[in-house]
Amino acid sequence: MNRTELARLLDHSLLKPEATEEDILAQVEVVRQWEIGFFCVQPSYVSLAAGALSDSGARVVSVVGFPHGCDRSTVKAHAAELAVRDGAVEVDMVMNVGRLKSGRSQAVADEIAQVVRAIRGIPVKVILETCLLTDEEKVVACRIVWDSGAAFVKTSTGFHPAGGATLADVRLLRAAVGSDFGVKAAGGIRTLADAQAMLEAGANRLGTSASPTILAALAA
Repeated sequence: MNRTELARLLDHSLLKPEATEEDILAQVEVVRQWEIGFFCVQPSYVSLAAGALSDSGARVVSVVGFPHGCDRSTVKAHAAELAVRDGAVEVDMVMNVGRLKSGRSQAVADEIAQVVRAIRGIPVKVILETCLLTDEEKVVACRIVWDSGAAFVKTSTGFHPAGGATLADVRLLRAAVGSDFGVKAAGGIRTLADAQAMLEAGANRLGTSASPTILAALAA
């Protein structure tokens, strides 16, 4: 894989709550310079990022229920609608982990389906926060996401202190969803070796704030 091919698989992310407009615009230039495929920002910055990247090949992604996943389902669905209205072409929603761990699988499924319906035709990635789940719960979550019409399972928010993406989790998620479904690894991917290992384990999208470091290490 060459640098251009890898760049198209990256969701370059700036999700820190203290990020300023100037920070967003600085990362827009990073996305342009490295020809990165996607730029993931908080909902309040979707319009700014989408406008700044409108004449580029990069697309804007946003998050809902981030980072805890505990918003009401209607709030998540409406937040997704607003993000798309502002220019997001994909939405990463955080699953309600507590409900899954409570055995409320149908409630989790209904919520994901509600978000998917709210932005029909827009890919939805569901963040599982795998560091909080048993392997059995991860498999259950993957089945729910698949059945609910989303496009990807995603390992992590990158904000939970218990950890981010692991190779073992990426392999497990890929095995659970099969070869034709999206698997996004995110959280702690900082080097080219990290990125390559995650792709080899089965990810087909990577979320990272270290895109320049990763891409600079790969020959053009």
